[in-house]
Amino acid sequence: MILFDLLFSGPPKTEAQLKKEAKKREKMEKFQQKKEMEEKKKMQPQTESFMCLPSCVSDVLSPLPDSYSPQFVEASWYSWWEKQGFFKPEYGPNPCGVFMMCIPPPNVTGSLQLGHALTNAIQDCLTRWHRMRGETTLWNPGCDHAGIATQVVVEKKLMKERKMSRHDLGRENFIQEVWKWKNEKGDRIYHQLKKLGSSLDWDRACFTMDDKLSFAVQEAFIRMHEEGVIYRSKRLVNWSCTLNSAISDIEVRSYPLMFISLMSQCHSLPYTDIFKIKCCPADEEVVVATTRIETMLGDTAVAVHPNDSRYQHLKGKMVVHPFCDRKMPIVFDDFVDMSFGTGAVKITPAHDHNDYEVGERHKLPFINILDENGLLINVPPPFLGMKRFEARKAVLQALKDLGQFKEVKDNPMVVPVCSRSKDIVEPLLKPQWYVDCREMGKQAADVVRNGELKIIPDHHLKTWFNWMDNIRDWCISRQLWWGHRIPAYFVTVNDPSDVDGHYWVSGRSQEEAREKAAKRFNVTADKIYLRQDEDVLDTWFSSGIFPFSIFGWPNESEDLRVFYPGTLLETGHDILFFWVARMVMMGLKLTGNLPFKEVYLHAVVRDAHGRKMSKSLGNVIDPLDVITGISLEGLYALLMESNLDPLEIEKAKQGQKSDYPSGIPECGTDALRFALCAYTSQGRDINLDVNRILGYRHFCNKLWNAVKFAMRTLGEGFVPWLCGSESVSDRWILSRLSAAVALCDSGFQAYDFPTVTTAIYNFWLYELCDVYLESVKPVLSRTDSEGQKQADICRQTLYTCLEVGLRLLSPLMPFVTEELFQRLPRRHAQDSPPSICVTPYPETSEVSSGQRSRMEFVMSVVRTIRSLRADYNLTKTRADCETSHSTLHTHLKLTRFSRDALIQGLGQYLYLYGPFQTEWESV
Repeated sequence: MILFDLLFSGPPKTEAQLKKEAKKREKMEKFQQKKEMEEKKKMQPQTESFMCLPSCVSDVLSPLPDSYSPQFVEASWYSWWEKQGFFKPEYGPNPCGVFMMCIPPPNVTGSLQLGHALTNAIQDCLTRWHRMRGETTLWNPGCDHAGIATQVVVEKKLMKERKMSRHDLGRENFIQEVWKWKNEKGDRIYHQLKKLGSSLDWDRACFTMDDKLSFAVQEAFIRMHEEGVIYRSKRLVNWSCTLNSAISDIEVRSYPLMFISLMSQCHSLPYTDIFKIKCCPADEEVVVATTRIETMLGDTAVAVHPNDSRYQHLKGKMVVHPFCDRKMPIVFDDFVDMSFGTGAVKITPAHDHNDYEVGERHKLPFINILDENGLLINVPPPFLGMKRFEARKAVLQALKDLGQFKEVKDNPMVVPVCSRSKDIVEPLLKPQWYVDCREMGKQAADVVRNGELKIIPDHHLKTWFNWMDNIRDWCISRQLWWGHRIPAYFVTVNDPSDVDGHYWVSGRSQEEAREKAAKRFNVTADKIYLRQDEDVLDTWFSSGIFPFSIFGWPNESEDLRVFYPGTLLETGHDILFFWVARMVMMGLKLTGNLPFKEVYLHAVVRDAHGRKMSKSLGNVIDPLDVITGISLEGLYALLMESNLDPLEIEKAKQGQKSDYPSGIPECGTDALRFALCAYTSQGRDINLDVNRILGYRHFCNKLWNAVKFAMRTLGEGFVPWLCGSESVSDRWILSRLSAAVALCDSGFQAYDFPTVTTAIYNFWLYELCDVYLESVKPVLSRTDSEGQKQADICRQTLYTCLEVGLRLLSPLMPFVTEELFQRLPRRHAQDSPPSICVTPYPETSEVSSGQRSRMEFVMSVVRTIRSLRADYNLTKTRADCETSHSTLHTHLKLTRFSRDALIQGLGQYLYLYGPFQTEWESV
């Protein structure tokens, strides 16, 4: 056999001789390739395969650099992709259906964090995968105007630079300042998305305050208002005294009271104050407990549980407020916790959400004691005009002076804090605009129950149904200037016969609103006076119609017809209700269709210690800092530019020094994307370790070296073709490639990204590089005619593995795969796609599954020998162990020269040389 001839053609060479010859041969090959490349550049124009590449793209005809450099690889490909139009759905033909997904629009004020990077890594992988499958693919970008956040940023800028408030400028001038800031600073988020390789169709980018989207918001409000789904009501809202606005639930954070006290916001400790209220007639008293004693100035009742035996004798009796003559009933309500305090609680319907409902049930008076700035109103002296936390101390002292204060008890509790302004949120009774969500919530629950909408992972279904089945009406008005001004008008009718004289109408213009009002009140239009509501709509309202407003709804358009409803929504599970549910409800209400067919919810990114990403902890990481690297001093500098308190900055610095003592090394975009997808296990939060990202940067280097070796091996004149005469090792690696292709396909289908990353990583690193490339090196070095035939077959197999393997990896690592793919020859050069990102994704039918059993036996021998070597501390001169196989009918004594003997024996079983080369030389 050829193997025997090879083994016994002469005395075995030493390890040093073999290495010396290999280095010499490698240098000669490199010199010859460089010389031929220079001649080719001088005498020939660029080949057709690379005619589409612009000069700014790295020279793919030159040899690969010695080592992988993210900066080199990622410098120019994105602009070329964008210029070529690869990200547009019109790039085609695309006969395999439509895939459409819209981006969760990031805030215009923001910059990406690793949580955003995870969202975009997953979305871009899916988009690229669908595009490579031949589908008409659109990933639509957009940006949210972020009403509160943007207004706060610009107000701070005004005060810092010009010592002016927005009121000094006036509404119109202030809005112009916001637009100016947006145009100057608002594209940072788009720059970051491009650095992440996000294959968005930028020509379709939308901003929620653009004319097209603003018109859709106006139309949505008017239609829903005319149907009675949107209405105006006076209810309790989350009120920020600093912002002078209602805020949504998602902008309220709950913190332990001790934490708030340290922020100098609360001026108290986590205690329950207990005081006495005298009954009327004054024959006894009721002892009540409260955690917010200043609100007792607005009390209108005392409540006890109906089953509390201690208070049954007080049914029908009244108590007298300590600071005024107001008589308050004792009401019996199931909401009271008999074990809390004394079992009797004060009721302040205008300043507590639970008390509000008690007040509604028992028809109690609602007394508002706070104005929009947190100052006391509608209270007796000396409390009138006090700040809310100053009043807390004053009320406590006044009760002590009256002898009605009893005691203080420890009571761990949390306090609602505005995430934007950091002040404590007050429940405040204000007239606001609401959306009636009862019917829409039922529809949103039903479409999931009947399978029309699929939520993945399914453990989020319980949350979905709990919210939808118990949904409350949605407050959509905000007391801001930046945002979509509510298209509703307060009507005054100048007519003596008018009974009410006040009403609200909505309209696309004042003229339309005036006509509606005139018709409603049956008067002429000249008797109607209008005043538009000063408030703007909640940002989530415009986000809720984002999937169809981006296509020009309510106007018909080709994009709306083709791309709505969309295919998928991918986002974090933390906004399942605030955004996902509202898109479903408003899509069904306004278009009659679901905005998407599936919802995939990824986990939350935490730091390596499992802590939530927080600026105050110093563990928030800009993905660009992971991509390009940053020193510890650079991280410190970013902290100093933030709005953190000095104490928080010092705490954050300690956290950074502990986690990144040498800063964050340059990892590159591809490594970051691959790591984020590898972490994304359904149902689990992600504890992200930067060292793991660095590990995938080393993986990129492994790819680089593998392709570099392969390019030398293939040679200049290599032409890909399909042979069918592969050896056992060839068939084995093709079977492993086929298995990887199958795993990637099933992984993408199931949104199981760790399966995809593991399959690709194992194939490239452990099967192609560690086994197959080592096994074919001796074959490729043969010079006899039969050996050349085998070498040619190995080259074809190697090419297939590289070309298919790069296409497998492309959705996850688009930059390095494009760089390497452009250097490979094409099977069909004439009609080959210009970029890997528009090349078909591999299918199992492309690669023969082959046979694994023989190669698996060989690999088991290798693993067994490695295990024995470790167990018995074997060295080159000491290898006293035996191995046998039933089909060989022989026992091979492993001695110093057992390499030759073992391969001779296995030569009867299969044609294989390489997997043992390194192994036997070290045994």
